[in-house]
Amino acid sequence: MKTNLLSAAAAAALLVLGTAASATELRLSHQWSNNDVRHKVAQIVADEAAAANVDLEIKIFGGKSLFKPREQYNPLSRGQLDMTVLPLSYAGGQQPAYNLTLMPGLVKNHDHAARLVKSPFMAELEKKMAEDDVMVLVHGYLAGGFAGKDGCITSIDDMPGKQTRAAGKAFEQMLAGAGASIASMASSEIYNAMQTGVLDAANTSSSSFVSYRIYEQVACYTPPGDFALWFMYQPLLVNKSTFEALTPEQQAALRAGAEKAQAFYLEEAKKEDAESRRVFSEAGVEIDDMTAEEFEAWRELAARTSYKAFVEETPDGQMLLDLALAVE
Repeated sequence: MKTNLLSAAAAAALLVLGTAASATELRLSHQWSNNDVRHKVAQIVADEAAAANVDLEIKIFGGKSLFKPREQYNPLSRGQLDMTVLPLSYAGGQQPAYNLTLMPGLVKNHDHAARLVKSPFMAELEKKMAEDDVMVLVHGYLAGGFAGKDGCITSIDDMPGKQTRAAGKAFEQMLAGAGASIASMASSEIYNAMQTGVLDAANTSSSSFVSYRIYEQVACYTPPGDFALWFMYQPLLVNKSTFEALTPEQQAALRAGAEKAQAFYLEEAKKEDAESRRVFSEAGVEIDDMTAEEFEAWRELAARTSYKAFVEETPDGQMLLDLALAVE
């Protein structure tokens, strides 16, 4: 009997030692396929953490296999999820300030977006995240454009009477202000809606325009270039308490991986826009870029519609908007 007790105690001790020696495992959730740039961003951070040899492993659950796309922020905030790559506007219900991260005309181009993430505006958003026990590891914006079934959509004058799909509430408000009728649907439904005459125009991301083969249904495409209305902030987030509980070596490994991933994210975002331009052009679709004057006219319309609604609905909304608009 005594021998059995000793054996049990030894086994328990070994179990404790084994647990202590094992790597810290963090769970990262996202909604995309393994070919998507956002998965690749997560994979870079995971690979760099593993290569640092600091007993840190990041297990990625892609393709919305762990949480539904719009249901990731709360588990992250509560520590039930460690990391996620998430369009931050998905959490606009929890923090209305996040709706500014999908707002027409707030970001002009990718270089402007890179300045925005280093600005006092982003610092204020990160304070909001900290209130929810969330912090940013990797900043990133993806861009989008317009496509018209029968003609180009670059200016406000192109919009009256069009049945349009817009990417996000703020864009719907602005396009309605331009005289469009709004048809809300997922980007995956644009192709069929254009094919059946439900839609005359659509606004979505560069990658969605290509992956859903919208070039087969439109006459003209306005890709992101020097000026684009549609930019969506989609960072890699981590639970703040989880991050702070890691060893200094593990934190350093994550930050080093994040720095590498953020540089990759920016370059790949630019490449996605260029690729969409190439694919549509080769498919025989007319390409028409938005001018500086057209961009400014859209922004003035957004100020009277989307920005106005945001300020009315959001505590500190005017302050946050002013900070964003102050970034040149």
